[in-house]
Amino acid sequence: MDVGLSIIFQGVDPGLSDKQVYDNDLYLGSLAEELGFQSIWGVEHHFTDYTMCPDVTQFLSYWAGRNPNLGLGTMVVVLPWHEPIRVAEEVVMLDNMSDGRVILGIGRGLGRVEFEGFGRDMNSAREYFTESAEMILEGLETGFCEYQGKHVRQARRELRPRPLKTFRGRTYAAAVSPESSQIMAKLGVGILVIPQKPWEHVDKELANYREIFRSVNGFDAPPPILAGWTYCDNNADRAEEMATKYIGNYYHSVIEHYEMAGDHLKQTKGYEAYAAMQEHVSKSVDDAVKFFMNLQVWGTPEQCLERIRNFTARTGAGAYNGVFSYGGMPLADAEASLRLFAREVLPELRKMPGEPLLQRQAPAKRAAAG
Repeated sequence: MDVGLSIIFQGVDPGLSDKQVYDNDLYLGSLAEELGFQSIWGVEHHFTDYTMCPDVTQFLSYWAGRNPNLGLGTMVVVLPWHEPIRVAEEVVMLDNMSDGRVILGIGRGLGRVEFEGFGRDMNSAREYFTESAEMILEGLETGFCEYQGKHVRQARRELRPRPLKTFRGRTYAAAVSPESSQIMAKLGVGILVIPQKPWEHVDKELANYREIFRSVNGFDAPPPILAGWTYCDNNADRAEEMATKYIGNYYHSVIEHYEMAGDHLKQTKGYEAYAAMQEHVSKSVDDAVKFFMNLQVWGTPEQCLERIRNFTARTGAGAYNGVFSYGGMPLADAEASLRLFAREVLPELRKMPGEPLLQRQAPAKRAAAG
């Protein structure tokens, strides 16, 4: 199993400047390769302290130069906030500079503050995402981008530098709603599972995704990538105390950034499936925080390992991405957790089933697919 380190730059501690947040998280990232992680991941967000990485490919370019062996993962590039041909160019450029180490994650976004900041209509986000993804994924295989859709209109242009190698098998998408899972299956991309809703819902959506994926593409979907907010400590009571505080802090920032205590998503086209999440949060913020915390990975090394084993058995995941710095957690605590996890848990995860992400290469879609 591949194990990745995710860096998110949360600026929720009022005692730290943004520069200090960057210094701390970049320091943790600098430990990834020596501690045995196979990949490093960045997330894209804008305009708030929720996470402060507005350009994930630029972030990964930094690591491409510093670490010649790490996979470089986007978790995710949010396509409705971008001109799609620029995304294709940036991904191809990074892949060339890094000798083919990009693991491409894409998504459609949820934060109203971000859509409004870019002047984009959330009601068309699903359509824009789908058209963008179709054009980008085709361009990454052929070296040419061309599309005439409702939202995306692109004259035929060549990508230079040209794509280095296929992105089939190393492209993933974050999918939370059932409709998004179906779109990802038809696009032929893998799934990033970020636990945040009841497992029985995840089970059903993954089964539906796999069925559609097989029907459309003619081969099985790749194992998902599982992400988790992680805290590891030799003392079980302290681990629970720290997880309660800092994973709780993180989820409070989720509620604020995404306005999860509101009701606007039930009136937003393509986001109706999120209405249940808003209703759940609105009923009891404390219950919502506890629910999210219990879907994450925390505890002693043995407890962390057991949680990941349970979650991967349930989802069929073949890789794990851990987030270790979040919610205003002090650097010393984040580093201690990261080092303990790397020493005690990571070697056991490496023994678990899973093909290395950068070695996965899916077959081409069968001719009947479309």
